[in-house]
Amino acid sequence: MTFEALNLHEALVRALQAAGYTEPTGVQAEAIPPALAGKDLMVSSRTGSGKTASFMLPALTKVLASRSLPATPGSKARGPRVLVLTPTRELAMQVAKAASDYGRFVPGLRVATVVGGVPYGAQLAALRGPLDILIATPGRLIDHLGSGKAMLGNLDMLVLDEADRMLDMGFIDDIRLITEATPAARQTMMYSATFAGHVGRLAQELLRDPQRIEVSSQTEAHGDIEQRLHWADDFEHKNALLDHILTEKNVDQALVFTSTQRDADWLADRLHEMGHSVASLHGGMPQGRRNRVLQGLRSKQLRVLVATDVAARGIDVPTISHVINFGLPMKEEDYVHRIGRTGRAGRTGLAVTLAERRDSGMIHRIQRYTTQRIPLATIEGLEPKRSAPLPMPAGAPPRGGKSFGPRPAGGKPFKPAGKTFAKPGFPRPAR
Repeated sequence: MTFEALNLHEALVRALQAAGYTEPTGVQAEAIPPALAGKDLMVSSRTGSGKTASFMLPALTKVLASRSLPATPGSKARGPRVLVLTPTRELAMQVAKAASDYGRFVPGLRVATVVGGVPYGAQLAALRGPLDILIATPGRLIDHLGSGKAMLGNLDMLVLDEADRMLDMGFIDDIRLITEATPAARQTMMYSATFAGHVGRLAQELLRDPQRIEVSSQTEAHGDIEQRLHWADDFEHKNALLDHILTEKNVDQALVFTSTQRDADWLADRLHEMGHSVASLHGGMPQGRRNRVLQGLRSKQLRVLVATDVAARGIDVPTISHVINFGLPMKEEDYVHRIGRTGRAGRTGLAVTLAERRDSGMIHRIQRYTTQRIPLATIEGLEPKRSAPLPMPAGAPPRGGKSFGPRPAGGKPFKPAGKTFAKPGFPRPAR
């Protein structure tokens, strides 16, 4: 199938061709036709499957259609035609970039982002002017709605991207307040890894006769990603495994996951002392600093990024060759999102998990969730002295996803980090 066969506007097809896309992915082929027909959608698709384009192309179609509508005499309609809600700032920025890329030939396209951690001035200016597409995180949008600066009465389409993640982060009441400010006749598209439990109940509230689309489910094997599991005897052994992996020549860029913000800062400082070009990324950092870190990753000034789950959502850097789980995720579905940061844009990737015996419960849950066993691996000279944990019996209470400490070698007390950047620029030069 081609994009032309999906009956997309010529301006969108031109933009896709300019970006090097010739045919739609599975989720695009299944979601775009009913979206163009105005259907509400419930969509599940694994990370890296092209889901952003599957809602952004119909959204831009709405914008193009509005261009041909005659102006209503005396009308002062304000606000965006399309609203996309995302759980994190990074994902919002990625969606905004997709809107600009796919809409490059849409005359006068106006896209704005409203996210936390950014000064209000520029956001207020964007909300006051004409606007086609607004991408927002729920918390900051609620602030603008409460002050009367954000107007959603002109909305044609609402997209909830990673809805399960937004609900996990406690945004359910914010989402309900936002939808109450939108027209009842809007089209709603909801993207989520799962529609079980509270996500499914919210879908029943917000969607009208939705069409269910499930493509490349979370349990599908990541064909372009090799997975490995290394058992570590203790924290020092885990550090040694990480150090060895990061010195291998085939590491282009590595994304190292930790469980907490403090862990990310501590580990980034330790790796910096070893001479790596590294920075940390987490929700406790100012947005300007986070933007500089991401730009450094994209420009390859950084070889290693140490990040938490929330901060890494939406990172799309094709040159990330390795994802390393130094601290295990809090939820098994986050494992799938983590490893999906590599093996993108037709490349291959390696996802390495470093686990101690206390993590065996979470490893069991991840393998049960993905319906795959993570292949065991060892490094010559760093083989574990203890045998691998036995598989957890069915029904046993799982453990895992805990912070690793911090527990520096030798039992020294934790020293606060925060030295990843010596100046507003980055990274701090290696010594």
